Amino acid sequence: MKKGRIWGLVFVALAILSVWAVISQSKCFSFTQLMDTLKNASPVWMTAAVAAMFGFIFFEGMAVLCILRALGYRQNLARGFLYSAADIYFSAITPSATGGQPASAFFMMQDQIPGMVVTISLVANLIMHSLALLTVGTAGFCFKSSVFLSFHWISRMFMIVGYCILCCLALAFCVLIAKPRILETVCGFFLNLGSRLHLVRHVEAKRKKFRHAMWQYRWCAGVMGRHKLMFVKVFGWNLLQRISQISVTAFVFLAFGGDKKEAFNVWFTQGFAAVGTYSVPIPGGMGVADYLLIDGFRAFSDEASAVNLELVSRGLSFYVSMLISAATVLVGVIHTIRKKKRVQK
Repeated sequence: MKKGRIWGLVFVALAILSVWAVISQSKCFSFTQLMDTLKNASPVWMTAAVAAMFGFIFFEGMAVLCILRALGYRQNLARGFLYSAADIYFSAITPSATGGQPASAFFMMQDQIPGMVVTISLVANLIMHSLALLTVGTAGFCFKSSVFLSFHWISRMFMIVGYCILCCLALAFCVLIAKPRILETVCGFFLNLGSRLHLVRHVEAKRKKFRHAMWQYRWCAGVMGRHKLMFVKVFGWNLLQRISQISVTAFVFLAFGGDKKEAFNVWFTQGFAAVGTYSVPIPGGMGVADYLLIDGFRAFSDEASAVNLELVSRGLSFYVSMLISAATVLVGVIHTIRKKKRVQK
């Protein structure tokens, strides 16, 4: 909780700096014009944008629930939404999204789901999560290369590096599931090293516990290997999540009166920017995402419109979804505390 508060403060500072940088760098920005644009926005398309923002949270929860059900642990939609919200919120406020998976794991283990089941479920979801974004990026390179080339060369470098990192992550996660022995060997090496350096006590007890944990991990991996269709479904849910997140920007563009013929170009601009944010270990890709989006939007509109579109679409798809996720996590923590108190009584 202390680390969460610290990273929360860092997040707020970065968010303020990012928005300030976007506004200060634009000579054409006008707060009055932004308010007028919002007042005249199409309510139908703005509603679609809000729905897509909620879909970003909901579909990840469905992916996690799909994996858990294949392993014999059934949870309701509300718990799936909580697991997803925890991942999204803590991923947004920690470097390289390192806090998201542990936060999801915390709530899953509170639901009496074994640790190794939680671990392999989150690893499997990370694989599909990475592959979904790689699919979006690959589709952009194949069918909308003109959009990619419209970016400044610095932006293109961010995207290429982000794409390579995603490929490496997906490959590493696949190895962890397909070859559990590798994970066992690596963890065993560090356990032995810790013992030799006198950093680990009661080594034999820990080895016994570790072997049992790896037995559970191999069992889970084996069960997943027999559920090929499950991976297809999980990939589908993750792809829907990515489509929902990226579609927020396209819907806002249309709500602001943008040309429908350019909507797909705007969609792929957001998709390329999402890939590019993986190139830097900044919480939520703040700053980098703003730079990439404004750089891309300038190809389809004037500078003032590009800034307005970036501020509203980014605010809705990232900041608002993060706040909703934070509120969901808070409710989940309160529910967990009350549940523990009832059990103790």
